[in-house]
Amino acid sequence: MHNNGTRTMIASQAATMIDNWLTKRLDAAQADWLHHRISLLDGEQAERDLHISFGLIPRKLGRDELSPDANEIKEAGQCVAGWQPVHWTIDTAARVLLLCKLAAHGDRQFGRLFKELCQTADLRESIALYQGLSFYPSSDDLDWQVGEGLRTSVRAVFEAIAHNNPYPWQHFDELRWNHLVLKALFIESSLHPIQGLDKRANAELARILCDYAHERWAAGRRVTPELWRCVGPFASKELLEDLRRPFKSGDELERQAAALALSSSPDAAASALLACEPDLLAQLANGQLSWASIAESLENGGEVSRHG
Repeated sequence: MHNNGTRTMIASQAATMIDNWLTKRLDAAQADWLHHRISLLDGEQAERDLHISFGLIPRKLGRDELSPDANEIKEAGQCVAGWQPVHWTIDTAARVLLLCKLAAHGDRQFGRLFKELCQTADLRESIALYQGLSFYPSSDDLDWQVGEGLRTSVRAVFEAIAHNNPYPWQHFDELRWNHLVLKALFIESSLHPIQGLDKRANAELARILCDYAHERWAAGRRVTPELWRCVGPFASKELLEDLRRPFKSGDELERQAAALALSSSPDAAASALLACEPDLLAQLANGQLSWASIAESLENGGEVSRHG
């Protein structure tokens, strides 16, 4: 976890980067307007001007996709590991830029201001506020507001925290992390865009997810194949028994996910169970199976991908 001095430097670096991205995409009048609004953050009415700018950005700059290229995505990951602005829009980027500029000042009141902005934000503003979490100074207000975002019933707001955002991976304790993953399953949100999903895997989460699977099965409902990704490294004894079920379902994607999970288990019994599925063993051996291919298949409506 970064201290606030480091976070201030990251905010400054991110601001420069986002400013460059936007300057390449905006016309001269739009860029001048944005830079004028940034300059107002140094004034006596900075908070008032920030609120006004937040509301005006879509009208002045538009809502087109940012569509970062491969170099820009790489640049983002070098600034903060796991930062992937792949689904950002112009208005999101501009709003995060304003907040980064403010955070770079090292303002101790940032958490209070962030909380106030969240409480009056519309949907797109909320998304922007949460997508920039990795650049903001830590505070009790920020932590409280992140908790509010996790509890929301609005999937897009939850995913602004959970998806392609390094903040949860780098800053959540185990309890909050496990809650994030379980909440994603409850609201049928994908797991693969959660940064650090494999690094933050833990035995308690594996147990919780298997309990969740049992509840779904008892209700006659399926579980997403992605669930087993978080179970595999800890699969032994009764958890291995749970991994037998996908092989009996007849669903190829579930079988593939179970095979991947078993391949990550250190238990010899997992290897023995996997040995009973020679077709899947062969796919694992030749690199056809990966969690990326599972994710691709799910994005394609459950159609099994036949390439790695």
